[in-house]
Order: sequence, then structure tokens, then C-alpha cells
Amino acid sequence: MATLSQLRSQQFDLIVIGGGINGAATARDAALRGLKTLLIDQGDFGGAVGWSSRLIHGGLRYLEYFEFGLVRESLRERELLLRNASHLVQPLQMTIPIYRGNKRGPQLVQLGMLLYDVLSFDRTVPGHRMLKPAPFGQLYRGVKRDRLSGAAQYFDAQAAHAEQLCLENVLSAQAAGATVLNYTAATRLTQPNQGSLVESITLENLRTGETVELDSRNAVLINTAGPWVDKVLERGWQNGQAKPLSPRRWIGGTKGSHIIVDPFPGAPTDGALYVEAETDGRPYFIIPWLGKYLIGTTDLRTTQDPGDLKASDEEIDYLLAETNRVLPQAQLRRQDVRFTYAGMRPLPYAEGKKTSSITRSHIVVDHIQADAGAIANLLSLVGGKLTTYRQVGEELTDAAYRKLNRPSPACTTGDRPLPGANGLTPAALTQAVAQYRSPDRAEPLPLATLQHLFNTYGMRAWDVLKLTDDAPELAQPLQAELPDIRAQVVYAVQTELAQTLVDIGFRRLLTAHRANYGRDALATMVETLQQHCGWSEAECDRQLQNYHGYVENHALPDYQLQQPESALA
Repeated sequence: MATLSQLRSQQFDLIVIGGGINGAATARDAALRGLKTLLIDQGDFGGAVGWSSRLIHGGLRYLEYFEFGLVRESLRERELLLRNASHLVQPLQMTIPIYRGNKRGPQLVQLGMLLYDVLSFDRTVPGHRMLKPAPFGQLYRGVKRDRLSGAAQYFDAQAAHAEQLCLENVLSAQAAGATVLNYTAATRLTQPNQGSLVESITLENLRTGETVELDSRNAVLINTAGPWVDKVLERGWQNGQAKPLSPRRWIGGTKGSHIIVDPFPGAPTDGALYVEAETDGRPYFIIPWLGKYLIGTTDLRTTQDPGDLKASDEEIDYLLAETNRVLPQAQLRRQDVRFTYAGMRPLPYAEGKKTSSITRSHIVVDHIQADAGAIANLLSLVGGKLTTYRQVGEELTDAAYRKLNRPSPACTTGDRPLPGANGLTPAALTQAVAQYRSPDRAEPLPLATLQHLFNTYGMRAWDVLKLTDDAPELAQPLQAELPDIRAQVVYAVQTELAQTLVDIGFRRLLTAHRANYGRDALATMVETLQQHCGWSEAECDRQLQNYHGYVENHALPDYQLQQPESALA
């Protein structure tokens, strides 16, 4: 990765502020089309992606609000992802139990299913089917039978490793020539006077304190900071003092919380449940995920900083109660919750509007038209979904070319696989099994580990495996019950731009979500980082402290009681 001082003499065509899924897609598309591109994020890349429900879906619920265009766009993008990110995006069967007295009765649900099938006319997954109570009860014996009218089944898709989906866009952008920097904030966007260009942008490395001011007079700036869009616009600077770039509030985000639990009695074993909550009629999901179940989400207005969000006791109780209602055998309690998380949907500001009715369509704000300030080289993205990120990147890149007054080359991301999917075939795993399970190897790898690597990295798994050729100890597991190996830690730092233990545990390997907040793997991680990545003992101690602090801010209240005395050893 470049340092800020190396950027001082460079002139960029496009500066993307915010390295979430939409910013990463924009940087990738722009770099592939030939724009000299800089992508920055004040935190780690894809930090907010992991707080989603990890679904790649058309948005069946959006049909209620007649957002047919958004549903069609989402379903088209779902198909592209099933092809272009086949290692990360997999079909997922969804089942909707229907009860008498529900807000959405059998006729309405079936109508929605028919529309969904029509709008997904180019699908590669099966169409819907309606089930009567008896056959549905045989398939899902744990579901409540009282007042059951039947069920609907259809297919969407899941990105279990959504963080990797974002990261592969970043890595693809970097390979195409983009400069990508995480933990780098845009602290000032300077105009000489009202209505002029943003002529310079000041960047700060938040880990080192290094700063640089870049000339942006000939660049387009795109604000894809998600829930922090308004915060970026507040960093305007004019005549030596702070002056917001836009007088308007653009983001009116809502909070969505999830809980993670171990497998429980009555849990769906064949796909996910999509259930209408009895309390408020809002649909929520019960989704198999990494050997556990992800339950959510809520939809609440919030004025909190997006980085401070945490699932409340009320939200946890709501999700537990609704799950126990539809799956009576579950009997889930607070102590069964293994992890919680919350994030903010970067929805358009819509005062007084019901949260569920606020559009999920994205809006591209051109600040030369939207504000009296008339800033000609600034765009902001309001909204955006995980499913439609590629289309958003294409749209923003097209807009950048128009602002640069250059002819736009054709977008290729619709036909271009992500790095891990490029050339991926079942034969790759077969070859890896023959090579890395050989009894002649000092550390033959378990089949579960090889499958896990190819499911997570696709063809990039070969780069992880090659690390074990020269250092066989990197084939050793991080912890006994998980398929992850030490080489993944090295790969995360050397190739995947990870800078902290939180990056590794929460966004590269996901060990934090799979067992005991990832604490059981920390000692092996730290040893590996010291031996193979040059991390000092002092740096590792600091990283451990930061890791536990991060978990305490996001974990359940009993985290401190559960933490072993050796956690910081």
C-alpha cells in the first residue's frame, strides 16, 4: 500500500471517499475503464458490510411499495453475482410460513411470488412454489401449526462472507491500478469560495497521524461514505474556516440489529425462514450461517453515530420472542445468544415517514444541481444495497466520466468475474486435495480446510496454500474446531490489506463470529504475526487490547465475565 507522502505529487481523476461495497465497486469499475483512481476509507474496507443480513436478494418486500424497478434491478444483479462471484454467493431457499390473521395472507403472498418470478425472468434458480399446511408441516416439523394456512418457497442467495465480497472488489480495483488506502480519512474538502470546485482534499492516516493535501481541481470526488455521507459533507473548508459543503441533511438512516445463536431445536435445516413478526407485522429472517443461525433484522430510527450502534436489550428480546413464537421448540433465551451486531441503513432522510416505507432505491446527488453551493466536481451516494453494488458502481463511474467531459468506455464489470471466481471450477479443489492432502507433506491439510479455503477465497485459495509450501507450520490450524489455518493470517496482512487484529478476526477470517468472539484463536494469530509479518511484541499487546475493547463495545453484557484470565497473555 502507498503511503500518503507518495501521493503528494500525483494527480487523480477520481477520488472515492468510503471503501464500503459501493465505493469499492466504483473504484473497481473506474480503474478498469482507465481512470486514475484513489479509494480511501476512515476505517477498514467493508466495515459496514458485515452488519448486513448477508443476503443477495431481489427485495420481495419492496413489491409492497411498488418499487418494481428496484426489484428487477436487484434480481438482475443477483444473477450476475451468482455467476461472477460463484465462490461467495450461493443460492438460498427461502420459506415463508403464512398464518391466518397475518398482514400478508396467502393470496397476497402468492401474488408477490408470481411478480417475483416474472421480474426474475432470466433467473438460474428455481421459481416459487406454494405449499399447503400438511406437506409444509412435514417438511418443517418445528414450525408452529396453530392458524397455519400454508407456506411459500422461493430462491434468493446468500453471501456468507460478505466482507470478502467487498474486499475482492477492492483488490480488483488495486490490480487495475487504483490506489487503495484504509484507515485514511478525508478531513478537509477545501473551496476557495462559495460555489467553486473542491480544489483540494486533505487526507490523514488515522493510525500514524500522517497528512497530505491533494490537488483535486481536475478530479471528481465521489462520497460513498454510507451512513457517514453527511459527516463527509460537513468537512468543507472555506476561507480558513469550516463550512459544510451542503446545507441539507441527506441521510436518515435506520438501525438494523441481528443476533447469532447456535443450532437449536426446530431450527430450519433446509434454507432460511422469512417470517412476519406478530408484534409489528415486519418481516424478519432466520438464516443458517457459518454453522450457526443469524436472526434479524429490526428497523428503528436512530440518531446515534453509526459507529456506536449496538443491539439493544429490547431488540434482542424482540428477535428471541418472535423466533420462539414461530418455532416453539426453540425456547431461546438471552444466554443462548452468542453475538449481536447492529448497523445503519444509509436511507434518504424522510422526516415523519414510516421506516419500512422509505425507499431502498439509491440516489446519486450531483451537488452542482442539488445545492446552492453548486459544486461541480462532487457527487454523493445516498442509499445503496449490498445486492445492487455493481450497478451503483457503474452508474457512478458513468457520472464521473460526464463530469470529466470525457467519452466513457464501456463498463465490463457485468461480464468480469471477481478475482476468486476467475477460472474457478470443481477441478481446482480436486487438484488441491491431491496436492495438499498428500501423506508426503509435512502438514497435510484436512479436506474441511481445503473446502473452506476455496469457499472463502475461490481461486485465491492457491495463494494462501502456496504460503504453506515454504513455511509448512502455516498449515497448522488456528484452533482445533475451526477449519482456518495460520496461512490465512499472513495472507490477510500481506495481500488483503488487514492492519489490525480486528480486521483479521472480524472481516477477513470471521473467527470472531464463529466461536467465543474469536478469542481462542488470538494467541496463535499473534504468534503467527510476530513470526511471519514482523509485528513486534509491543504492537501485538496493543492490538490485543484494542481487540478486546472492540468486542466489549459490540458484545453482550456478560463478555467481561466470560473473558478468561489468559485473554491478554
